[in-house]
Amino acid sequence: MIRRRTAPARLAVVVLLLAALALSACGSKKDVTTTTGSSARIDLVLDYLPNADHAPIYAAQAIGAFKAAGLDVRIRVPSDPAAPLKLVQSGQADVAISYEPELLLARDKGARVAAIGALVQKPLTSIMSLDKDFKSVKDLKNAKVGTAGIPYQTAYLKTIAQANGVDASSISEINVGFNLVPSMLSKKVDATLGAFWNVEGVQLQRQHKDPTIIKMDQVGVPTYQELVFVANMDRLREKGYGAVMRRFMQAVSRGAKAVKADPAVGADALVKADSSLDRGLQLAAVKATLPVFFPEDTNFPFGYMNADEWKIYGQWMVDNKLVTTLPTPTSLTNEFLPGRGI
Repeated sequence: MIRRRTAPARLAVVVLLLAALALSACGSKKDVTTTTGSSARIDLVLDYLPNADHAPIYAAQAIGAFKAAGLDVRIRVPSDPAAPLKLVQSGQADVAISYEPELLLARDKGARVAAIGALVQKPLTSIMSLDKDFKSVKDLKNAKVGTAGIPYQTAYLKTIAQANGVDASSISEINVGFNLVPSMLSKKVDATLGAFWNVEGVQLQRQHKDPTIIKMDQVGVPTYQELVFVANMDRLREKGYGAVMRRFMQAVSRGAKAVKADPAVGADALVKADSSLDRGLQLAAVKATLPVFFPEDTNFPFGYMNADEWKIYGQWMVDNKLVTTLPTPTSLTNEFLPGRGI
């Protein structure tokens, strides 16, 4: 879900934001494995508290990938749920972790920000229930469904209902804020839409609660990339930013590969960043998230963003009156991913 809880949550590029919904640039660039000289400072703002979604970032830090790339990456947790995109827009942060729908909403309002890589390739948001009688989308009929009150969650419910032959008017949507799991445990609702299947879902499974989990893109909502790296469009044009941005994405890619080879690398790095985290839970969540850290098509590098998928999801947002225009050619760029280039 979009984690706008009360929780705490500048980079680089010479970019020719080419004409096409995304710049899936042709050709290749040589990856930088080590650099000499002073380190480039990067302020990275997360979307939320450290969790399994951020394993590649913390792993990159733990294995020395950032240092080897000549980067001094400072990872910050946002003090306000709306802060990450605003900090990037104002130039107070180099990079932020945000969500594809949030990015498109911000751009529709004029924000000059763009996605420069995907952290999580698929939706993590899910319909979740602890009611033993709720086992499929069909059980949404006459159900009380808790959401965080985010407009596109309402649109998700409507789309899912229509795609699966459920009368949307029979569903009672209840705004439970971010008390999604508590509202299920207390039986205030029959199900929720918003909890992440790889975080809350894994936690409930480890507690033997036997949750029913239904993923958004499996029941009618167009697929989208849950988490993306976002940078300021104007700063992306500044001289020297390209090399720094490329090194950053290469280093995170090394972190992701390290986690793929050994999920404990990610779990241990997360626990080191936040000692309050339960290592067992983090390890289980990292293992669950592994498949969506990388594109399904192995011909594409870590962080790859599919322009056609963005266009389809953008059209869905337009159709549901969430935004007024489709994503433009400057919404995303693959230019700075490992091995990519003009």
